[in-house]
Amino acid sequence: MKIRKLSQTLLVVSVIASSTIALADTTVKIGQASPLTGELAHLGKEDENGVRLAIEDLNARKLQIGGQSITFALDSQDDAADPKTAVTVAQKLVDDQVAGVVGHANSGTSIPASTIYANAGIPMITESATNPLLTQQGLKSVFRMVANDVRQGSVMGAYLVHDLKARNVVIVDDRTAYGQGLADEIEKAVKANGGTVIDREFGTDKTTNWMAILTSIKSRRPDGIAFTGGDTQAAAFAQQMRRLSLDVKFIAGDEACTPQFIKLAGTAMSSDMYCTLAGVPASQMPKGQAFFNQYEKRFNAPVQLYAPYAYDAVMTIAAAMQAADSTDPKVYLAKLQSIKLDGVTGPIQFDQAGDIRNGAITVRQFANGEWIDKSVVRK
Repeated sequence: MKIRKLSQTLLVVSVIASSTIALADTTVKIGQASPLTGELAHLGKEDENGVRLAIEDLNARKLQIGGQSITFALDSQDDAADPKTAVTVAQKLVDDQVAGVVGHANSGTSIPASTIYANAGIPMITESATNPLLTQQGLKSVFRMVANDVRQGSVMGAYLVHDLKARNVVIVDDRTAYGQGLADEIEKAVKANGGTVIDREFGTDKTTNWMAILTSIKSRRPDGIAFTGGDTQAAAFAQQMRRLSLDVKFIAGDEACTPQFIKLAGTAMSSDMYCTLAGVPASQMPKGQAFFNQYEKRFNAPVQLYAPYAYDAVMTIAAAMQAADSTDPKVYLAKLQSIKLDGVTGPIQFDQAGDIRNGAITVRQFANGEWIDKSVVRK
């Protein structure tokens, strides 16, 4: 009798122990890489916050994957919007054994970093890098949450010629992978729509004095100017453009489609100024307003650009893990490639290259002290 009771006791202990092991808490690291210092730090920090908010929401759900109780942890790295730093940061995240990466925020950093992640078998989803080359490398672990610059450039070029009636266009870029790549696509689109590119100029992502370039541009008498670079450079360009009384239609790419641009440009802003966003406005996001409210309450700041897409990138990774019942990147990657998910920003599904399907471009105009959504163009 004593032996039987002892056996029963051992069995109960064994079952309890097995259950405890099965439900043991496992920490899964999600990497995040963006510029947390420098002139684009306000955008990089926002992306980091989008990732952080998603992780907090996931942990509140107390997910179980592969028989484990999962706690997600943020591993955030500053790439300073610098390609060389991005490679170092990417290797750091690989060494940290992250299960997936959200980022990098910029094209110039995403492209070199993507190879590091691919070689390690770690999926990366960029929330905002738009250069087409990123997903043209044939890397099966690379994904993009927004429309690329082929789409953005085609919309900007067509809008200049048809909607803004700018037949003679000057294009200015900051010579980053993002700026130059987007400028090239705008040039193609202007020409395809019957316009003429009368000049191409460029500075750098550090240029603040555009007067010599603008003086040359003024002599050519353009109808419109397209600028592809960061909001700090774009704001300086706009101020100096007005100082020279160069009153033409002006359109900027998504890096300048921010409240920061408006703040820095100040009195140079006018209704002749437009920008594009690689994505949709909150009003067209199925869960947009709720997210914007949640974000502002959590971080005491409004959403500027891509926080919703960074949030959705994390949720997409987590959904793929749940579908695969594994947090192993090599296991859940196949589910990520075929994922169909309704996110904050809308339906999420990637094509064979890793680009978001049905990506949208929003055109905005300055009015009443802010960017006003004018139109949304989808593929």
